[in-house]
Amino acid sequence: MKYYIIAGERSGDLHASNLIKQLRKQDPEAQIRGWGGDMMQNAGMDLVRHYQEMAFMGFAEVFKSLRKILGFLSEAKADIKQYQPDVVILVDYAGFNMRIARFAKKQGLKVFYYISPKVWAWNQGRVHGIKKVVDRMFVIMPFEEDFYGRFDYKVDYVGNPVNDSVTDHVPSADFRTRNKLYNNKPIIAILPGSRRQEIENMLHVMLSVLPNFRDFQFVVAGVSNFSKEYYEQYNKDSNIKIVYDQTYDLLSHSKAALVTSGTATLETALFGVPQVVCYKTSAISYTIGKMVIKVPYISLVNLIADKPVVTELIQDDFTAKQIVAELKRVLFDKHFMQKQQEGYALVRKKIGEFRTAERAAQLMVGYLKAEKV
Repeated sequence: MKYYIIAGERSGDLHASNLIKQLRKQDPEAQIRGWGGDMMQNAGMDLVRHYQEMAFMGFAEVFKSLRKILGFLSEAKADIKQYQPDVVILVDYAGFNMRIARFAKKQGLKVFYYISPKVWAWNQGRVHGIKKVVDRMFVIMPFEEDFYGRFDYKVDYVGNPVNDSVTDHVPSADFRTRNKLYNNKPIIAILPGSRRQEIENMLHVMLSVLPNFRDFQFVVAGVSNFSKEYYEQYNKDSNIKIVYDQTYDLLSHSKAALVTSGTATLETALFGVPQVVCYKTSAISYTIGKMVIKVPYISLVNLIADKPVVTELIQDDFTAKQIVAELKRVLFDKHFMQKQQEGYALVRKKIGEFRTAERAAQLMVGYLKAEKV
């Protein structure tokens, strides 16, 4: 069968690449084309465009790039129409992918969605539109099954791929020596995000608290999307190190972490690392977000637990003073640390034990084959 897959960011590239590997196992004749990244291409997908060209975040930033985004949409639609896949598989990236879903449905194509748009966070009425254009939804948050059920829409919970990745990770014993971390100080991991806007909003503030924690080694999780020179502008202290594409090894060796809100908060929790969640965006994007977002938390940890497990320092609360206070709590307040670990255990229980990509691929291929009979 022919598959067309679209993922618009780094985490989607990872999760879609694992799905592609499993689709090839379930369907050895699979032909796969789409938009994504290096991991999807390496898994066997014919790459049309790289997600780095589409990395826009925040309401204001998207608005400024609207003409470029519309051009990408037109290009994707034309390519899908020419390719004529058996199914279009959309991976998160809702603003772009929901427009593709509506187009594909009008073309009479089957539409699957892997990793649901966050409709539970804002404008929940969008579920009615999803039901019209998405044939099958495969969700990765344990609360999403019940959420969609309230709209009489049956979806498949397939587990969470982050849990699979963390479970499969084998920590490198030589992490410290390989990265020249010779001082043996306990590590505080700094996870500033993988997008330029996130890094530029977050990293300098995160690192500004270093003088208060001289007994610790600060290690920044860099990504190879950006040059070493780009990160080095933030490296102004001998107690700062930057490692590239080694986030899981870094978390495996860390005492605590400062984490930009996103998938990394869940990864950090599943590694059992005490954390403080941080987030800051443009004033315009934050103002719009406050008006439309309907959930009480921004971190996946708190959303899954349905209670405050990790502290969230958002926008005006994201200051050096607040970071110092909260980082001291996760490092030295034993009662707070215990409560956070109990919250982490609850998150693991709610997620459950699944092989997510394998489960999703089995269901997808099974649905497609059943409909061809």
